[in-house]
Amino acid sequence: MDYKNAGVDIEAGYKSVELMKKHIKTTMRPEVLGGIGGFAGAFSLAKIKDMEEPILLSGTDGCGTKVQLAYIMDKHDTIGIDAVAMCVNDIACSGGEPLFFLDYIACGKNYPEKIATIVSGVAEGCNQSGAALVGGETAEHPGLMPEDEYDLAGFAVGVVEKKDLITGESIKPGDTLIGIASSGVHSNGFSLVRKVFEMTKESLDTYYDELGKTLGEALIEPTRIYVKALKSVKDAGITIKGCSHITGGGFYENIPRMLPDGVRAQVKKDSYEVPAIFKLLAKKGDIDEHMMYNTYNMGVGMCLAIDPADADKTIAAIEAAGDKAFVLGTVVAGEKGVDLC
Repeated sequence: MDYKNAGVDIEAGYKSVELMKKHIKTTMRPEVLGGIGGFAGAFSLAKIKDMEEPILLSGTDGCGTKVQLAYIMDKHDTIGIDAVAMCVNDIACSGGEPLFFLDYIACGKNYPEKIATIVSGVAEGCNQSGAALVGGETAEHPGLMPEDEYDLAGFAVGVVEKKDLITGESIKPGDTLIGIASSGVHSNGFSLVRKVFEMTKESLDTYYDELGKTLGEALIEPTRIYVKALKSVKDAGITIKGCSHITGGGFYENIPRMLPDGVRAQVKKDSYEVPAIFKLLAKKGDIDEHMMYNTYNMGVGMCLAIDPADADKTIAAIEAAGDKAFVLGTVVAGEKGVDLC
């Protein structure tokens, strides 16, 4: 008996690392020290020492049950973007710059080419956010997971000047809410998606006119990364008073997280076009409106609170970074919460 017969192929692990190196190299920043394959990822803090009051920010998350789509569609090159996005968007939400990222892949069996393809998506997410991929782990779990399945999670660290930390404390009645468009369902609510639609290749390959693509293509669309958009707003000299990353819990859970006591968010539902995937999901699943807005981003990946005088300038800065933005609503006095009108 040996380790390979027990289900863990060490040689496959070595091959995975070799195949993924070319993707990892594309994410390097000057602060990264040492090569790929060390026991710890080393990152110089020399630049951070020059900051007045640096605050480290961190985020960790996974892709949830969205990974099942990747198995069924045999498409593994974008799920890594989701893992990075879920972490770095939270850091950007606090005003921070992502510095580095580490991934963790648990799999039933290590297929080196598949693992390298997953990591290529992680690298793409890191490149989109400016984070370095400084390390990770691929763990085989024979007997605990089916051979063709895997789970993916990650961890990111960022930094922000204390004076630039977005806390929501200064939000007041009359402030404007700006929405930044999502790319689709992102990485939340897939347990409900999987109850509404059959998770079979035939179902996911079904073309819908209203989507302009197959169901699978619409659902697997990777989570939008908003690091560059928020940096563009900051570089334009605009103060972001509050920022909410619309993830699991939708509008009702996430928007209040940025609000201080004594104010409410009033969201105008007709301020933007809800993407077709959400309309199809609600129709096919007979899901009521409150549940949809309490589960999904409904086409809004980020919500910012700003001074109303900065609205046009904020939208212009976001769109200059390649994202779509719109006035989503306003802040009013009242008990902390959200009203959809």
